[in-house]
Amino acid sequence: MTVYFIGAGPGAADLITLRGARTLAACQVCLYAGSLVPRELLDECPRGARLIDTANLDLDAIERELVAAHEAGLDVARLHSGDPSVFSAVAEQMRRLDAHGIPYEVVPGVPAFAAAAAALKRELTVPTVGQTVILTRIAQQATPMPPGEDLATLGASGALLVLHLGARYVDRIVAELTPHYGADCPAAVVAYASRPDELVLRGTLGDIADQVKKAGVLRTAVILVGRTLGASQFRDSHLYSTERDRHVC
Repeated sequence: MTVYFIGAGPGAADLITLRGARTLAACQVCLYAGSLVPRELLDECPRGARLIDTANLDLDAIERELVAAHEAGLDVARLHSGDPSVFSAVAEQMRRLDAHGIPYEVVPGVPAFAAAAAALKRELTVPTVGQTVILTRIAQQATPMPPGEDLATLGASGALLVLHLGARYVDRIVAELTPHYGADCPAAVVAYASRPDELVLRGTLGDIADQVKKAGVLRTAVILVGRTLGASQFRDSHLYSTERDRHVC
């Protein structure tokens, strides 16, 4: 028996990976985040599979379901939105599985920031403009951020920032980042990326907060801030440059 942590993707049901869909179709138990995972994905589960919405379960209850499946010899699909590697809360589940000696594997998924970049039709790393992307969040009403990971410190890098779980606090984000990026720095917000109700807001640090509040965006959104979002004048990538020496490995 194995627990498979599967990245369900950012929202659209067809953005789950082929491996994720095949694994889902082979598991007799599926625990899924009902408020975030598209219901259509549950159609991939085999007939008669036990489907458990974890939206109202705490970690202890989730652990009990995983242990019960293990004792019954049933493989488990543990569906998480986006990709399990970031902001997925799988680490504490893995820790408990380790304590029980229950084997598990991870199936990657399409992360929300990638879906947001696709919606914006932007490459987040642009030659000579920006080559670093920081994925982060703010600590409002959530687990405190570790020392040195506050917005002011991260913003001092000038790198492109992708903020999760921050739409409610856009005023605070703008206030903390403007001294480092400037009010004219390109900014964007993508809500419900890849879903039919996807919403894309483009602007600058100077006006993005007003746009967010006017649109009523409160959750399921990522905020992006950085110069690469508006870059148009930059050199070609070295990979395909006509000046590149093709004989040098």
